[in-house]
Amino acid sequence: MNVNNNLQGLQQLFPGQEVGKAEGGNRATAAAAGPQAAADQATLSAAASLAASAAPDSDVRMEKVLAVQKALADGTYNVPASDVAGKLIDQMLGK
Repeated sequence: MNVNNNLQGLQQLFPGQEVGKAEGGNRATAAAAGPQAAADQATLSAAASLAASAAPDSDVRMEKVLAVQKALADGTYNVPASDVAGKLIDQMLGK
């Protein structure tokens, strides 16, 4: 998986809010269930926190996302070339 520290995409998604680098970040640590759990931690940047807070209100249809992910994993996902061409032409014409 490729993860970039590019905030420009988030700034386009949230134009009215300031998106910047975390000064220390929010830290989430695993519950102290044992010696190994205490060493695990994750640091979220301000941009990631903003994106995570927007997720519950998003218009993402998770059932459709899961169906596409399953089809991709199974190798059965297929998009007709005519559909792709039609969308490209519509995009270029500003439709």
